[in-house]
Amino acid sequence: MSKDQNSTTSEKFKSKIGGQALIEGIMMLGPNKGAMACRLPNGTIDLEIWDERNGKNAPWYKKTPLVRGCVSFITSMIKGYKYMMRSAEKQMTEEEKEEQENGSAFYNIAMTIGTILGIIIAVGLFVFLPKFVVSLIKPLTESRIIRSMAEGVVKIAIFVSYMALTSLLKDIRRQFEYHGAEHKTIACHEAELPLTVENVRKQTRFHKRCGTSFIFIVLIVSIFVMCFVPFTVTWKRVIASLVLLPLIVGISYEFIRLAGNNDNLFTRILSAPGLAMQRITTREPDDSQIECAIAAMKPCIPDDKTEDKW
Repeated sequence: MSKDQNSTTSEKFKSKIGGQALIEGIMMLGPNKGAMACRLPNGTIDLEIWDERNGKNAPWYKKTPLVRGCVSFITSMIKGYKYMMRSAEKQMTEEEKEEQENGSAFYNIAMTIGTILGIIIAVGLFVFLPKFVVSLIKPLTESRIIRSMAEGVVKIAIFVSYMALTSLLKDIRRQFEYHGAEHKTIACHEAELPLTVENVRKQTRFHKRCGTSFIFIVLIVSIFVMCFVPFTVTWKRVIASLVLLPLIVGISYEFIRLAGNNDNLFTRILSAPGLAMQRITTREPDDSQIECAIAAMKPCIPDDKTEDKW
């Protein structure tokens, strides 16, 4: 029997704590604290802890339906990028760090250009390309509903293909192992078991409230929202997609909260594509990766358990 089949979970509550795999490390965000644990080249674990406002002290825009989804998406992107860069820096040698400091201005410019190019490529791949491809097949453009569904299918196919191809890269595969460690550690915490390597190892690496599941729900919701867009010209549909993105993200966040809080036929169907995708985006971690996940998780667990309730 495979590790996936052997993995178990006995969830007793749903935690607010979420995380992200980094380069040789993991970031966790809790109600009051955030933490990043990275495995340094010398084998030790480097831990950073900071304050968060996701619990009772969270501002109104983190509690308001629809608005909280957009805010969560933007802050997750910003923090994810920030700590991904910090985790990369921790893998540098002293010589490499010195070279970076000496060329800090050039480095900052290069990173800014890289970020802008990344956004342009993402918009091109997931917003423009699906609409352009479908526009070339005339029978699919006669009905806005059929067109929207076809664009969604192309978008999902691009996303799955992109993730499958990147998973072949050694560094990405290792990051997916840390992603698995993150999920297993959260599952262990939700099962109310002591956070030990042995306990974490037994847990499932699949989680309904994962970012991968969220992206899939965004793709599905975008199909239905775009059914109401009357434009047939490709560039107009691209602009409409970008304008409606905050609404799509907001609705998707509420759906993933619904899926996370309930277990019925509808939520299982809603969660199924994202959970299936996690077979690509998560891998079974080794013990050293689980140790990093545990180190990042512990500071994020609040003293008041009610604050940790999803």
